[in-house]
Amino acid sequence: MAAPAQAQSAAEGERLAFDRGKGNCLTCHVIKGGELPGSIGPELTGLKAKYSRDELIAIVTDETKRNPQTVMPPFGRNRILSETEINAVVDFLQTL
Repeated sequence: MAAPAQAQSAAEGERLAFDRGKGNCLTCHVIKGGELPGSIGPELTGLKAKYSRDELIAIVTDETKRNPQTVMPPFGRNRILSETEINAVVDFLQTL
């Protein structure tokens, strides 16, 4: 039963990642399936092999803890995304 729920969460995460008014990941990152991506951040591909789920959550929540010089917004600390939304985005990122 967890697989359909995770697939639904990943679909919501993709919607948030591509939403120019909410997650807005495409402003800085190339993401498969996204239109008009930016090039400030790295291409988001193969993330499940590079990072654990907890690392991805930490990166999206507040990358400044890992890298104080980052230009990535602290989506969790600044309450841009809720904890549920961050988890959905991470579910999506793990499909890339």
